[in-house]
Amino acid sequence: MRSATFHRIEATLEWESDKHRAVMATERTQSTPPDPPNTAFGRGVTAKEIVGLVIAVVAGLGMAAQSRVNGELGGRLDDVVLAAVISFGTGLLLLLLTLVFSARMRAGLVRVVPALRAGVLRPWHCLGGFAGATFVLGQAGTVTLIGVAMFTVGVVAGQTVSGLAVDRFGLGPAGARALTWPRSLGAALMVAAVGVAVSGDLVDADVERVWALVLPVLAGTGMAVQQAFNGRVGEAVGSPLTAALVNFTAGTTLLAVAWVVSLLFFGNAAPDTLPGEPALYLGGAIGVVFIAVAAVLVSWTGVLLFGLASVAGQLIGSVVIDHVAPATEGGVHATTLLGCAVALVAVAVAAVGGRRGGGRALEESAP
Repeated sequence: MRSATFHRIEATLEWESDKHRAVMATERTQSTPPDPPNTAFGRGVTAKEIVGLVIAVVAGLGMAAQSRVNGELGGRLDDVVLAAVISFGTGLLLLLLTLVFSARMRAGLVRVVPALRAGVLRPWHCLGGFAGATFVLGQAGTVTLIGVAMFTVGVVAGQTVSGLAVDRFGLGPAGARALTWPRSLGAALMVAAVGVAVSGDLVDADVERVWALVLPVLAGTGMAVQQAFNGRVGEAVGSPLTAALVNFTAGTTLLAVAWVVSLLFFGNAAPDTLPGEPALYLGGAIGVVFIAVAAVLVSWTGVLLFGLASVAGQLIGSVVIDHVAPATEGGVHATTLLGCAVALVAVAVAAVGGRRGGGRALEESAP
């Protein structure tokens, strides 16, 4: 009986996938409607995109707070891998509790395996959490060394370049988006913004702090891919929280294995006690909200624009946090404030040139 039900679900997914491809093919054969007015940059920005960008900025503020929390937890434990496990693990526990009460989330989870069998999803779409694990590991290991602002800068550099490539090749649910000159200019401005933002810090930084930027850059590169894959999962199963659950399951598994390896082969020891401040364990909850929001918004704005907007929020939040509750000695440089202003301009420029260019998602998910 369960097998028959499973096959009916799989057949329904295949039919929906074929129907979607047929609709897309029909639309491509029809004449292209004239561009709306005021489209000097390619096309007008829709209200949905504007709302998505605003929400992405707010989500970025939360990620700056997560960086500070996870960095402090890693310093208190003196074990960055365990701090990352706790952050991802608490997020996973929160999602599992939500699963009990959310019928939509449970229905989405049931659709994951049939979607994989039908080719609507590929196995690697479920591994976005690996990039998230790298991001959290970077937070726990480098924020107390270089500060939230500099960590965010490293993430921005990797995420911006990676976001261009992800959108260009249509890895996300929004399909391929052309590399119009405003989008490329926005990305270039964002890279310039992060350079300006940390120029004051880099003048006084020692070699160890500069090299510590490498892990955030790698984490940022993976984040754009993570957002694209999670967006695909969320759209395929009809539940962004299910996408978040898949993401946190993969990331927690990877980090748990890494921590066990560190205990067995690198002489690390499990701590006798854990910090008592509840605020230090909020990183996972913040991550759940961000991943769920990203899974929805990347289909509204594309990966690059979502990344730029959330990064602008991270920069603003990192400046505020480094001023109010600094992770390192020293105040916020005027160059950091200028860099944040340039970052906001970069988001606006890239948003106006967000035309798809007639692209669509890669046919990598075809059966």
